[in-house]
Amino acid sequence: MTKKICVLPGDGIGPEITAQAVRVLEALGVGLEMETALLGGAAVDACGDPYPETTRKLAEEADAVLLGAVGGPKWDALPREQRPERGLLGIRKHLGLFANLRPVALYPELVNASTLKAEVVAGLDILIVRELTGDIYFGQPRGIENRNGERFAFNTMHYTEMEIRRIGRVAFEAARRRNGKLCSVDKMNVLETTQLWRDVMNEIAPEYPDVALSHMLVDNAAMQLVRAPRQFDVIVTGNMFGDILSDEASMLTGSIGMLPSASLDENGKGLYEPSHGSAPDIAGQGVANPLATILSAAMMLRYTFDLEEAARKVEGAVGKVLAKGFRTGDIFEPGMIKAGTAQMGDAVLEALE
Repeated sequence: MTKKICVLPGDGIGPEITAQAVRVLEALGVGLEMETALLGGAAVDACGDPYPETTRKLAEEADAVLLGAVGGPKWDALPREQRPERGLLGIRKHLGLFANLRPVALYPELVNASTLKAEVVAGLDILIVRELTGDIYFGQPRGIENRNGERFAFNTMHYTEMEIRRIGRVAFEAARRRNGKLCSVDKMNVLETTQLWRDVMNEIAPEYPDVALSHMLVDNAAMQLVRAPRQFDVIVTGNMFGDILSDEASMLTGSIGMLPSASLDENGKGLYEPSHGSAPDIAGQGVANPLATILSAAMMLRYTFDLEEAARKVEGAVGKVLAKGFRTGDIFEPGMIKAGTAQMGDAVLEALE
């Protein structure tokens, strides 16, 4: 049966990097049907809605979604409901994509690209599991209003026990398949919301006797990620903390342009996107790094389509390209072969053969 993918190039460098990932998927010959739609600023420009109905319908019907990136200063002055980021939050909520998986692995060839010492990051392999549809990003009430003659802004952080349990089980299962270590990150000494988070994680733990559960406060976790990142195997945390920590962890590898991500529902349907943003400052120049998007496509093959061999083939091709010395500007170092977006795509396609 043909597998359907909804491709959402988005804004900025999004169209350039998704084009390379699409080329790689097409070259595999595994029966994938792809259709493109609008999301984010591109959708706002076309129809005034960052998540238009035609995109909603296509995303619902597809087995998986491949996304480039959304946003940019061009749309910052729009009303909040029209900003590109509302499209991204909207599709996550609409499709029930509650589990965000962000692998943070350092290719041996890029150990010198990290700003940390090689002995600190060599062999790094972390998986961050972030809850994606709850927390302060979606909590109500929220807003900005006038109180007592001055502006007053407010947001609401909350989690239900069910939301914590389902992301907790995703993280425990992931740790079970890896090295059996799970660190749950919270701020339970200050926030009641995360006291419940810690309580529920402790309640789940006996179901996974083969996984060692530990806890860490978020400020300490941020420090430990740059002090001794290899102490971690799997990290699980809430939406806001996960947003911050996963971006911090991405720089351990030298460039956020190398890191893929998957956002999954309860049945394995997923939205796959690079961890980086739309980089409008380099959009249209053909210099963006497409490897995170290509690796996101590999995650799609693994998690949604159960095509492990194809996923490993793509990941192996990326490794071969780096071993040959190909580098985009964000990971370039003297003595390497500087490549643009399309040239890097060409190199991956050649390595697949």
